[in-house]
Amino acid sequence: MNKVKISALIITYNEEKNIARCLDSLQGVADEIVVLDSFSTDKTKEICESKGVLFFQHAFDGHIEQKNRVITYSNFPHCLSLDADEALDETLKKEILRIKNDFKADAYSMNRLTNYCGKWIKHGGWYPDKKLRFWDSRKGKWGGTNPHDEFFMDNGCKIEHLKGDLLHYSYYDLEGHMAQVQKFTTILAKAMHDKGKSGSIFKIIFSSWFKFVQSYFFQLGFLDGYYGFVIAIISSHATFLKYAKLRELQKK
Repeated sequence: MNKVKISALIITYNEEKNIARCLDSLQGVADEIVVLDSFSTDKTKEICESKGVLFFQHAFDGHIEQKNRVITYSNFPHCLSLDADEALDETLKKEILRIKNDFKADAYSMNRLTNYCGKWIKHGGWYPDKKLRFWDSRKGKWGGTNPHDEFFMDNGCKIEHLKGDLLHYSYYDLEGHMAQVQKFTTILAKAMHDKGKSGSIFKIIFSSWFKFVQSYFFQLGFLDGYYGFVIAIISSHATFLKYAKLRELQKK
């Protein structure tokens, strides 16, 4: 039996609407909860401190950078990473407790189920949204392209999949989704530009059109009703913005 202690890791910025739910879901599962905050201006800090977490602050310099940084504040190498707008469902809690008492693999993945404007979305490429969030931090690190971070394990590591869902409370209204699209497409376009990628007219037109067709038809987004259609349209718009902003950066 390889019994381990778990450090739950969360990065935050103005998450007073979500953070209490996230922290409560980790009670009885994590041996410590470490929050790295980017100097929130709302009640995030007060809520975290009332829940007894280890609370630190550092200026935000990228999702990947912050998520790698918060690992350094943990006291245990076996880490469970959550975003502030996520929470463990009961089945996933039981699975993590089981693994905690016999940590055999190097890392564990899980499905993420997203709540969009009050509706659980199960199609359109949004589910199962497989995430690698439970791992031995000595055997990997965060990478990818901001803001789309991903944890990469070292070569040869064993990864197993857990039952249950990571509940993702993504957007409470369409305005919030559109604001996030504007923010993320700007970050992503800059990261793509830094890597030398191009935003041609063809990519702008074809990629945004294909994104809608893929999400709504191929990935059965229409089965999620009205919000399945909304998600497909906004996803298409986000793809358009990403390449259009990339093209503007090229022109400059």
